[in-house]
Amino acid sequence: MIGYLDCTTGVSGDKFLGACIGAGASLEVVREAVKAVAPDVEIRVEPVLRAGVAGLSVRVEAHTPEPPCRTWAEIRETLLAAALSSRVRDRALATFELLAEAEARVHDTSPADVHFHEVGAADSVADIVGTAAALDDLRLDRLVCGPVAVGFGTVTAAHGVLPVPAPATALLLEGVPVHAGPVPGEATTPTGAALVRAHASSFGALPAMLLRRTGHGAGTRDTAPVANITRLFVGDRTNITPGVDGPSPSESGLAEEPVAVLATAIDHLSPENLAECLERIRSAGALDAWQSPALMKKGRLGAELTVVVAPGDATRLATALADLTGALGVRIAPMTRLVTPRSHHTVDTSLGPVRVKVAGEGAARRARVEHDDVATLARDHDLPPDRVARVLETEVEDVFSPPLHPGGNMPGDTRGDSSG
Repeated sequence: MIGYLDCTTGVSGDKFLGACIGAGASLEVVREAVKAVAPDVEIRVEPVLRAGVAGLSVRVEAHTPEPPCRTWAEIRETLLAAALSSRVRDRALATFELLAEAEARVHDTSPADVHFHEVGAADSVADIVGTAAALDDLRLDRLVCGPVAVGFGTVTAAHGVLPVPAPATALLLEGVPVHAGPVPGEATTPTGAALVRAHASSFGALPAMLLRRTGHGAGTRDTAPVANITRLFVGDRTNITPGVDGPSPSESGLAEEPVAVLATAIDHLSPENLAECLERIRSAGALDAWQSPALMKKGRLGAELTVVVAPGDATRLATALADLTGALGVRIAPMTRLVTPRSHHTVDTSLGPVRVKVAGEGAARRARVEHDDVATLARDHDLPPDRVARVLETEVEDVFSPPLHPGGNMPGDTRGDSSG
């Protein structure tokens, strides 16, 4: 599944979360995650109208008095101790870390010494953890974010009257397409900006997709005649816009897709550290990434890192690769790849729901279960991963793979055809 976040009128934590729930994320999953971090906080969702458009308004109720502020260290310890899945915890930690770094730059201090005010309040903690849980529940393979409206004018914060966008918001949106938008005031909050930076794989126009669901997250203000909503589109990636966003058909039946290939040689990091760097590059939006052994100058053993990215992400991810590895340079080469038609599904199995990637057509069609889901179900059922993989592969194969006919043609074999 692929998601597109429409921030035409800005984005905040409650609007992002409301859009996720409207697009199909489980409210109970969100509430359970928030309760794990803040037991005295209640999430309430109600339908509202914004300039005549229906959306979901998310409200947070704290049943105990809030502390005046919280430090990044306190919030981090709370998240690490909470009963959250590793994926949700990592998403929430990444969002708060971005916030801490931005606030530290604004106030000329270190992230460890940052004291959160508005962002440390119960509603922002709930919005960040709730959105992390909602996105995990939606099981998106990629989230694209459109240009972000930030607003204009001034806003009153804990430190006084600030220009819009607020300084922390502006820092968080560096490198992101932004515009003022149609409505005065703060259209995008620091929390909304941090969520976008933490979870968006890339930024740009609506990608080609077979649209499945749309969610509307409503803001607090009714800014009629402009609808104060953030929208989330969720669908299956498809080739409906050849040559623009999706791949274009080729004569082979595969899809032709422009890509950029990044490459750099490293001899000062261990394979374990390189693996972590590549994992973070994949999480940042790379299409694929791997390392290969290389013999460097003076006979030193090293590794060649190769990263395949969308052309529009080449500069951003090349910079990230250099920052993560300490590489002195990254090569960028434009290329074209042929891609097997594919689709993404969620299948209910005897062990639980799993994400499945289906590739190819006809007798060549194959269904593959996401490894992360295999590992999760193996832990949940206390079973060896290879046994779980075999069970899931058998059940998924029955759903997606066509039957084999003895004596029939293999894919690409036309010897059995008769014509004329």
